[in-house]
Amino acid sequence: MPRIDLNKELNPVARPKLGHLETILVNSRVVACDGGDGVLGHPKVWLRIVDHQAYCPYCSREFVTHPEAKITSTTGEH
Repeated sequence: MPRIDLNKELNPVARPKLGHLETILVNSRVVACDGGDGVLGHPKVWLRIVDHQAYCPYCSREFVTHPEAKITSTTGEH
């Protein structure tokens, strides 16, 4: 029977293999991404920034907390 590593993330977001499209600086730990291209975008997803960055699983945008930002708990969209 295979061993389960309990220290490993259960549902990690796949990191982009070919790089990300763009990096967006944010002032919040929760952000929304819809692809930004209107009808060519993707379903809106909400991402929680745990350390200092998060990647959108659809479009590979990277969201990074602004280094000088006072991080809030409110929702911020790009």
